[in-house]
Amino acid sequence: GGRCAAMAEGEELISVNYEVSGKVQGVFFRKYTQAEAKKLGLVGWVQNTSHGTVQGQIQGPTVRVRELQEWLRKVGSPQSRISQAEFSNEKKITALEHKDFQIVK
Repeated sequence: GGRCAAMAEGEELISVNYEVSGKVQGVFFRKYTQAEAKKLGLVGWVQNTSHGTVQGQIQGPTVRVRELQEWLRKVGSPQSRISQAEFSNEKKITALEHKDFQIVK
């Protein structure tokens, strides 16, 4: 069987970097982000920065990545207070560059 020339919109793979600021350290933010990403079938990583934010990268099907972006913007972990979520360096990718979603120390 021949594959359809173009994947359906939303099934394309994208990669995007993120940085979330607010009260996001010491509130299990990384653990919850990892759990949410795994639930959505996404790969990438998350880490605390020295300036009090959480940053990382998400890769997966566009529609799923959008869901996690929304979660990072509005939900986060139960005790977190998100003031801002910034996304950068979004690009289409042909294959995932990570095996799973890891918490980087």
